[in-house]
Amino acid sequence: MQSSRDDAAIIIDADDYFTHARNAMHQAKKRIMMIGWDFDARVKFGNPALKDNGPETIGDFIYWIVNQNPDLHVYILRWGTGAFTTLFRGKTIFTLTKWMMHPRIHIQLDNAHPTGSSHHQKLILIDDIMAFCGGIDVTGYRWDTREHADNEPNRTFPNHQPYPPWHDAASAIKGPIVEKIADACYERWNYAGGDTIQRIENSAEIWPVGLKPDFTDIDIHLALTLPELPNKRPELHAIEDIYIDHINSAKHHIYIESQYFCSRKIAEAISLRLAEAAGPEVVVINPVSADGWLEPIFMDTARARVYKALKTIDKQDHLRIYHPVTRLGNPIYCHAKIMIIDDKILNIGSSNLNNRSMRLDTEADIAIMPDRRNDRDTITHIRNDLLAEHLDCDVQDISKYMTDNSSLIACIEALRGDGKTLVPYSPPELINVEKWLADNEIMDPNGPDEMFEKFSKRGLFSGILSLRKGKGKR
Repeated sequence: MQSSRDDAAIIIDADDYFTHARNAMHQAKKRIMMIGWDFDARVKFGNPALKDNGPETIGDFIYWIVNQNPDLHVYILRWGTGAFTTLFRGKTIFTLTKWMMHPRIHIQLDNAHPTGSSHHQKLILIDDIMAFCGGIDVTGYRWDTREHADNEPNRTFPNHQPYPPWHDAASAIKGPIVEKIADACYERWNYAGGDTIQRIENSAEIWPVGLKPDFTDIDIHLALTLPELPNKRPELHAIEDIYIDHINSAKHHIYIESQYFCSRKIAEAISLRLAEAAGPEVVVINPVSADGWLEPIFMDTARARVYKALKTIDKQDHLRIYHPVTRLGNPIYCHAKIMIIDDKILNIGSSNLNNRSMRLDTEADIAIMPDRRNDRDTITHIRNDLLAEHLDCDVQDISKYMTDNSSLIACIEALRGDGKTLVPYSPPELINVEKWLADNEIMDPNGPDEMFEKFSKRGLFSGILSLRKGKGKR
């Protein structure tokens, strides 16, 4: 029988995530559901040292575990638009054909979203008894260890070409919250055109071998972003709401890891806190530049504009953006989606700090807000552990400094140095066209309605600028 409350483990980077997800999937008795933005059947999935005698790649592993268990069904839901660009990756089309011919492997492409939107949730649901929720897709360009070594021989695409270091995060969860995650998974399957899936009752306990929960017997909250689908569902922007509520509640520190930093609503909420004489410090860990060929043009310019606008309000010098780099100074791509407020709130999931994640794309996050002192100490330890990874020091070094001092920024500045470290963000000078692109939120609209809204009605900085002029309200 399930506990009346929830357990959770925070998993940093895909080396551990793939291993724990593989182990849990191998325990499945009835059903595995994988929901993601992308899947690459060629990806090596998990640590072979587990010795489950299964194939190495995720595509062959899924086919193998289904054939090992005649009662097991696997459901795979991925973003439909992105799927067509990946059909001809190596032997992908042959793996997909083999999957589709299997009576217990079910594949659905999700195109149930507004124009310009994408399906971005990253969830794995196992027997309706445990789940994984985070920012890691089971695809290429994701695997790395926490060392983020410059010359990591296993950090390669399936075609053996190397890719840069990659930092990411996810969570493993069990307890009553999994029922809500299951509801979200099955609703998405239905919206995408799949048949109704019946819930599994009285599942046996499943949990990855060797993964110790960071939290036990707590309440976990699920937050979703769902754009409106006419005649099907209303819009839901619970992630944006919970982010703003949590930012408003901060007393000392707001620690963020995100791929982007250009959400209009989140920037407005942070601006109100930066305007306070005794407001919290805000530390954001971002990649040096957004991934892809289009994203740097739009997301990086928007970040620069947001940062410069916020710094005009930041009279206490409480805002910092840092980039993680390797021992040789190479950028580590921060793809994690984490926010930690003081020692009391931890958010983790698939949502980025951009407008799309708050209003336009489908997203899934969890929020941990424990009431016990030892659980709050765990949140602080997780934040310190992340900083220790980035600063290449012992977590005790972070803990000691924070015990003796109250400033998170001062801690980072004291401990960062040469080699693997955090480098301060330096906003670029933007040409007029880049400013216009950022200000009008091209490629990052604040919801479906703005996809076709006149640019004159948009405004990346309306709330921030009104505060700077003395018009902002708390």
